Amino acid sequence: MFGNLDRRGFLKGSLAAGLGLSVLPGLSEADDKKEIFKISLAQWSLHRAFFGNKLDPIDFAVIAKKEYGISAVEYVNQFYKGKATDEKYVAELKKRAHDNGVRSVLIMCDGEGALGDADPKKRMQAVENHYKWVEMAKALGCHSIRVNAQSSGKPEEQMERAAEGLSKLTEFGAKHKINVIVENHGGLSSNGEWLAGVMKKVNSPFCGTLPDFGNFGSYDRYKGVKELMPYAKGVSAKSHDFDEKGNETHTDYRRMIRSSSMRAITALSVSNTKEAN
Repeated sequence: MFGNLDRRGFLKGSLAAGLGLSVLPGLSEADDKKEIFKISLAQWSLHRAFFGNKLDPIDFAVIAKKEYGISAVEYVNQFYKGKATDEKYVAELKKRAHDNGVRSVLIMCDGEGALGDADPKKRMQAVENHYKWVEMAKALGCHSIRVNAQSSGKPEEQMERAAEGLSKLTEFGAKHKINVIVENHGGLSSNGEWLAGVMKKVNSPFCGTLPDFGNFGSYDRYKGVKELMPYAKGVSAKSHDFDEKGNETHTDYRRMIRSSSMRAITALSVSNTKEAN
């Protein structure tokens, strides 16, 4: 689908090529000549380099633009621990993105507690732990923070608890005009039907999903993405391995695009779990 591309070539070429979707059957000639999706680079794609101190997180936007030709980025909060409330640092992060013509899309948030914790006090603490990332996202010009719908108990109990925690965080996010979006990221969140049910309970335009092609486990990924698309604020086009023709070997992208009404999405993140470099 992507031609003869290695991982670096895939990332560099995806913005200009619209992830190769312009060559899909059924698209018009006009579509063939324009970019179909806006592509953003997920910082996790370079996690080994950032964790290994080979790259400086403050330069992420510069790296995305100069190394891969991508003009939008998705930050990972793990690389900015202790920096979310540092106004000077956040201002510099924003400046480097702006100076290079890069849009800050969202912040992926992990390690802040379970938003569906069975203990109401811990659940509320988890909600409050995310506030600083909402504020940082607002300062950077992002549209969302990505969170997890982690919980415990029976599926229906988890749905109630996750919906309650998400609702409270969404109320805070709405005040800052920041969306709170949930990725299928293990546990019941990787069940598309369950997560769609959570979205229905929250029932807010500021709460949505971030369908990830690669995080459904044994759940049918095509079914899962289709179930989450009505609530999606973006998608994570995760890749793991490529064949000799450049096709991703775990996800049939043609099938995924056809089955999930992906053309409604305007922000598509590119993530490669084996490092872009």
